[in-house]
Amino acid sequence: MNAPTHASHLQPNSHTPVVAQRPVPPEMIEALKARFGERCSTALVVREQHGRDESAFSVPPPSAVVFAQSTDDVAEVVRLANAHKVPVIPFGVGSSLEGHLLAVQGGISLDVSRMNQVLRINPEDLTVTVQPGVTRKQLNEEIKHTGLFFPIDPGADATIGGMSATRASGTNAVRYGTMRENVLALEVVSASGEVLRTGTRAKKSSAGYDLTRLMVGSEGTLGVITEITLKIYPLPEAVMAAVCSFNSLADAVNTTIAIIQMGIPIARCELLDDNTVRIVNQQSKLTLPEGALMLMEFHGSPASVQEQVALVQSIASDNGGASFEWASTPEERSRLWTARHNAYFSGIQSRPGCRAITTDACVPISRLAEALLDSVQEAIDAGLPYFMVGHVGDGNFHMGYLIDPNSTEERDTAERLNTRLVERALRLGGTCTGEHGVGLHKQGFLIDETGAGAVAMMRTIKQALDPNNIMNPGKVFAL
Repeated sequence: MNAPTHASHLQPNSHTPVVAQRPVPPEMIEALKARFGERCSTALVVREQHGRDESAFSVPPPSAVVFAQSTDDVAEVVRLANAHKVPVIPFGVGSSLEGHLLAVQGGISLDVSRMNQVLRINPEDLTVTVQPGVTRKQLNEEIKHTGLFFPIDPGADATIGGMSATRASGTNAVRYGTMRENVLALEVVSASGEVLRTGTRAKKSSAGYDLTRLMVGSEGTLGVITEITLKIYPLPEAVMAAVCSFNSLADAVNTTIAIIQMGIPIARCELLDDNTVRIVNQQSKLTLPEGALMLMEFHGSPASVQEQVALVQSIASDNGGASFEWASTPEERSRLWTARHNAYFSGIQSRPGCRAITTDACVPISRLAEALLDSVQEAIDAGLPYFMVGHVGDGNFHMGYLIDPNSTEERDTAERLNTRLVERALRLGGTCTGEHGVGLHKQGFLIDETGAGAVAMMRTIKQALDPNNIMNPGKVFAL
């Protein structure tokens, strides 16, 4: 592992990383208003809405917001911005946790939420093509008549464009993979305003550089995604969900490790610690047993699901698991999953006025116990309010440190805990971000993880594709 470069780690605070704002010339605003009319807004309330996400950063809002309705709209905004060397920041629904959509150098927020059409459904090929403003729930609602579904579920009802840009995953990733595995092709507007297509609907290709994978996870820094072709999957014949309580977090983690190492094809495997269960019970009026809680889901034929259930119940019981509750109907499963889906907002609501500094480490499954248990104990020892949730089936877990945004001491404590957690994950062969992306918060950690040479190569790619540095500048690394 490379020597830590903590001095470069951005610290979210009231003076958060804003470099010199690039002025937007009045003639550019006039040109946007002439072209887009009411779809170009300079109203403060609209700009402020597009200048904040779920991160703990505080940054001045963009100079204007343009609501795109087509690829041509996006291309025209980008061409104009490139001519004036003005930043363009793509915006979906604002659910980013790492400051991706913040205008740290000023510029134009390009809202693609109105580009929300499902363009083509190809059930015979198990693919679908959508615009970037389609949300995951909308997509599944529009394809359910085909007997197919899109499994990537990051928790928030994020847009498919945003999920692609951050290489999102979520609760089903242990079985179905992440956006990296499920995006087949893209339409992208480059920094010059050219409309490009990457990939095809074919399941594989050896044709040149893999530009699709380059764009997936690029966080809007290389281009604006305007169409996405995705893999979709047959709805499983049988689905069973379960919750199981443990006396200790260690027992729950060891159960997870055993399930994965035995090759049981579990679809979801989530974990909440006892502190988080208490918070969810209080905020969501639930009565879950207040111990470490595993939430699981099994997909397949009725026979295979029953086999998976029996194996998992045996493993959990050997590790002290108790209070099993099973659910097979959609309504029962939804009720059981309420605890997991509400964890983030229950945490925020448990301390009115707080902001959450979230972590996103992912480690090899064999090192999960060390990474997770030590991180939770450090938060407890620090006395800082927190919540912990994990997509533990693939070694990914999140700590949410709940801070008073006006307390420098609490911010410093949260950042210290975050740094120790990431150092631990890297030491164990893991990553600083399993699914949220780098954004503003993890730029120094990216150097620790990949090395200065790899980041220099990323910069070279960025400079080649975006010589005027207009595409979401200041994210992933500073330029």
